[in-house]
Formats: sequence, structure tokens, C-alpha cells
Amino acid sequence: MKNISLYINIVLAVAVALLFFLYFSLKSKMNEIESQPVALKTSAGKIVYINTDSLNLKYDLYIDMKAKMLDRQQKIGSDLNAKKNNLERKVMDYQDKMQKGLLLRSEAAKIEQQLVYEQQYLQRLNDSMQVQLGEETQVENRRLLNTIVEYLKDYNKNGRYQYILSHAYGSNLLYANDSLDITREVLKGLNQKYSLEKKKK
Repeated sequence: MKNISLYINIVLAVAVALLFFLYFSLKSKMNEIESQPVALKTSAGKIVYINTDSLNLKYDLYIDMKAKMLDRQQKIGSDLNAKKNNLERKVMDYQDKMQKGLLLRSEAAKIEQQLVYEQQYLQRLNDSMQVQLGEETQVENRRLLNTIVEYLKDYNKNGRYQYILSHAYGSNLLYANDSLDITREVLKGLNQKYSLEKKKK
């Protein structure tokens, strides 16, 4: 009987010693793991980014769109300026005739009314053109973004990347390793695709 209780005590002592050993060895390994920085699994290329600042500078479609919108803005501006200059000439002509006393009161009232109407029309036209230009810019920007997204879907059809992020100075992505930058490769593909589409037109 004494031997049985002695064996049980020895087995318990060994079990307790084994538990202590396992506890402290696992704890030190856990501390080691916790002290290491958590890294995204990028070795398999799951997360990459595109530098949109570089894309905007070198993507031919963006450059053409920007030139087109600038040209449109200049045409609207010159058209409005021509109308404004014409109105100013009419006002000066009216003032000159009034100073020289060359107009009847009824004629002056009629001209004043016409000038006020033209000024209001010009203001409405200016506002309308600005709204239209804003809408055109929005549509062009959406078209550009859609072109990039559609290209990236095709580019990543084999599913090698889980995420393709957008990175620009001041964006939410504050830092990324340069090895994850696929901008040059994507830019080359986008420009080749755009060049082929331009030739077809």
C-alpha cells in the first residue's frame, strides 16, 4: 500500500515538473513571437500597390484627357470673354450716347433694359458652362478610373494578388515597401492597351 502511494506521488511530481517545464518553455516562445512585428503575407505577392501620382504623370489616356479638358475650358473661357467684351462695348456706347444727349428717354430705357437682360443672360450662361464643365470633368475622371479598374481585373485574372492598393502622397497608405510597387508594369500595360485602342479609332 505504501509503495502504491509512493509511486503515485512520484508520478504526480514528474507530471507537475513536466507541466512547469512545458509552461515556461511555451511562455518564452510566445513572448518571442509577440515581440516580432506582424507582417502581411506578401512573400506570395498577395498585396501590392500602384503609385497614382506616377500613373497620372505617365498614363497617356490621362494626359490626353487632361489636354482635352484644358482645351474645352479655354474654349468656354474665350467664348464667355468674347460675349463679355461685346456687352462692355454696348455699355460704353450707351454711356457715350447718354453723355452726348443723343438718346430719347424712351430709347435709353429700352437700351438699359436690353443691357440688363444681356448681363443676366451672360451670368446664367457662365454658371451653366461651369456646371457643365464640372460634370464633364467628373465623367472623364470616372472613365479614367473605370479603365484602370477594368485593366487591373484582366491583369490579375490569375488571382495572384488579393489587393491592389492605390498610393499617392498624403493618401491613407502612408508607407509601403518599394518591392510591392507594380506601377511601372501596370503603366506599361495600360499605355500599350490605350495605344492599340487609339489606332483602331
